[in-house]
Amino acid sequence: MSEITDFLPGRLGRNDATLEKDDRADPRIVKALEAAGGLATGVDAIDPEASYEECLAYCSAFEEAAAEGNTLLSESLPVLESVESATEIIDGTDGNKLQLFIHRPKRRSGSVPCIVHTHGGGMVLMGATDPMFVRWRDSLADLGMVVVGVEFRNGGGRLGNHPFPAGLNDCASAVQWVHSNRDALGVSAIVISGESGGGNLSLATTLKANREGWVDQIDGVYACCPYICGQYADPPKPLLSLYENDGYMLSCRQMAALVKVYDPTNEHSTNPLAWPYHAQRADLEGLPPHVISVNELDPLRDEGLAYYRKLLAAGVPAFCRTVHGTPHAGDLSYPDITPEIYRDTLASMHGFISAL
Repeated sequence: MSEITDFLPGRLGRNDATLEKDDRADPRIVKALEAAGGLATGVDAIDPEASYEECLAYCSAFEEAAAEGNTLLSESLPVLESVESATEIIDGTDGNKLQLFIHRPKRRSGSVPCIVHTHGGGMVLMGATDPMFVRWRDSLADLGMVVVGVEFRNGGGRLGNHPFPAGLNDCASAVQWVHSNRDALGVSAIVISGESGGGNLSLATTLKANREGWVDQIDGVYACCPYICGQYADPPKPLLSLYENDGYMLSCRQMAALVKVYDPTNEHSTNPLAWPYHAQRADLEGLPPHVISVNELDPLRDEGLAYYRKLLAAGVPAFCRTVHGTPHAGDLSYPDITPEIYRDTLASMHGFISAL
């Protein structure tokens, strides 16, 4: 058996495996990450027993470093002249004001599909105005859709400190506003979609809608690399990718710190509205069609796959795709470096919503 274990993927086979040395990785992405110094370089070490305050400080440092890397990856891209954008301020359910960024194709006729976009960042950092998220919304709108970016409250960082369920409530408010304004916006089907922490919020918003009786306002869900387990301090053994790809851009230690910022008292550790991985059949029955998209070299890969299988078992129309050669959110992050991968995810999302 030792001869076989030597060939197990990633850190299952070698404790010192890295993304840069993994022959499954797309070499173009590896080169780009090395040139940019990696994502969030210098903030990858934090004590698993760190306090809430220490985790908040870590979030701020992580956010700053990630913003620098994302700007480097986005600054050379041309402006998409086919898209126009506007900002809307709405009332949130918690008495707060909520900013929405609405991207539309300049030329359109009749109603078009709409994507409500919930950005990544583990629900605790980054924002809808970050260049990579603006570019993603523009790219979707360029295909003929209306895209609404949600500036939800974060658990930490510059838009914090607002632990669960603040951000979730904001995403629910955004979906309900879009539904109430379908005619004014000129939209037909509404899909909620996000990546990483935004994938969590897309799934959790739909679970919340199902519990509260307004799930018919959501026509579909497209979650990319969803961050939904929450148990990163002691990763569940069935989720092998948390071991196989640990440290590939993300580490379990990093994610455990983000969890503490989102749920400081850990009282929601198995609440599916905080961590959809823990949803039961009754939570899932009656949900609209889903697509779960995961990245081969992502620590989060297997929790997305597990959620997809739960959806199928509950009778939910669902499809899953694995984007090979890519790390966490790698199909969304490098439009000029791996354009065919970026375009394929755009096309997948457009095809899904167009068929609803």
